[in-house]
Amino acid sequence: MVSRIIPVNEFDLVVFGGTGDLAKRKILPALFKRFCDGQIPEGSRIVGAARSAHTLDAYRDLVAEALSEFAKELARDQDALRAFCEIVHYVAIDARGEGGWADLAGLLKNEVRAFYFSVGPGLFSDLAERLHLHGLTNEQTRVVVEKPFGHDLETAQALNHELAQHFDESQIYRIDHYLGKETVQNLMAVRFGNILFEPLWNAQYVDHIQITVAETVGVGGRGEYYEKSGAMRDMVQNHLMQLLCLIAMEPPSKFDPDAVRDEKLKVIRALDSVQPHHIVRGQYTAADGEASYREDVDNPRSKTESFVALKCQVNNWRWAGTPFYLRTGKRLSDRDTEIRVVFKDTPHSIFGPEAGQHHNELAIQLQPDEGITLKVTIKEPGPGGMRLIDVPLDMSFAEALGPTVETPDAYERLIMDVIRGNQTLFMRNDEVEAAWAWTDPIIRGWEARGDVPKPYDAFSTGPDDAAMMMSRDQRHWRGLGK
Repeated sequence: MVSRIIPVNEFDLVVFGGTGDLAKRKILPALFKRFCDGQIPEGSRIVGAARSAHTLDAYRDLVAEALSEFAKELARDQDALRAFCEIVHYVAIDARGEGGWADLAGLLKNEVRAFYFSVGPGLFSDLAERLHLHGLTNEQTRVVVEKPFGHDLETAQALNHELAQHFDESQIYRIDHYLGKETVQNLMAVRFGNILFEPLWNAQYVDHIQITVAETVGVGGRGEYYEKSGAMRDMVQNHLMQLLCLIAMEPPSKFDPDAVRDEKLKVIRALDSVQPHHIVRGQYTAADGEASYREDVDNPRSKTESFVALKCQVNNWRWAGTPFYLRTGKRLSDRDTEIRVVFKDTPHSIFGPEAGQHHNELAIQLQPDEGITLKVTIKEPGPGGMRLIDVPLDMSFAEALGPTVETPDAYERLIMDVIRGNQTLFMRNDEVEAAWAWTDPIIRGWEARGDVPKPYDAFSTGPDDAAMMMSRDQRHWRGLGK
């Protein structure tokens, strides 16, 4: 199978925070993979920028070391590694002062310029201001900002305002790496590229939808950040919200950035407020030699959630009456990110009660293994009468597309979309603010009630209350602990 790669023009990409963990783990490996695939044209430059006073050779050694760890297979090609490092440059820069900006200006030669803010949001405004003060921007400038994009609606609006003072909205790329995953994009292809599904994609045929983002790891070294955010701010407001939008949105008129984002925004604005009895918060306890959440964050009285489950309603014509169940948590039994579309039972079984009641189910697996499974009902083999069983029609990307087709990392796709100027998979300002406008009342509600997260055993499926919430609706969670 031949991969079709859309060519790009030569560009300059500046990574502020170029010595940080995200740069080493994700951004630089993604760029190296695109380089090895011939997608970074000659004349392009990648510039790391940070406070540290590295020499160019020292920074290139740091880059080579990071690639040897996080892009091991490709980094074994020493010629490719050396060639990539030759287009890498470094500038020691003061984000809030004047140091290094003239040096950075001397490195930028191309019209297409992308500035990746791989730093805390407290520096976004300073960086944006100095880029303009030193004349480093032009009409083809793009700026990439990472989450957290605000702590609540008020801070998100302030950040949007600060960036808007220096950049047009068409130049701002708010990145959510979940949208760069191949399976997430395939979700749109499944929905809008196959007539099989779209006629059934509504409340008449769908019983409910589950979205799960589960991790086996705890908060680890992110305790200070996590205490300020919790699972609701860290995961639900952005990652799960984006998945919900792609599942629930109406077909856009075309696959165009604003057309897609317009439809996503309509979903967020159609979300009903969540009732207290449809919210479950949890916090993992110690188990199997692993510390509890409170030990991890060094706060014995912490009320921050490491787990949250919600029942949501999209109050529009397509989805009225169909619940969406969202669930995410740390230190759970499996690392599992998936969407389950559970269809309704057949209205009448011609086979009698002994055959059992069955339904179809579409599972979109995002990680650890990307793929799509459709559960269908067939007759159980054998002469013992008509007994029905459910079997999967299973498509693993690795099996369906062949072992030579490597699924690219989300950052590979998203960074190259920045260079192309394609904002389809990035969040718009009004979309971010609408998500916070829905999230804030939920958080304020449990804070006002003084809710304390329910304890749950590490490496379990979460607090019992989450299962009870589903049981009250005569449903059950799928996926974890299977």
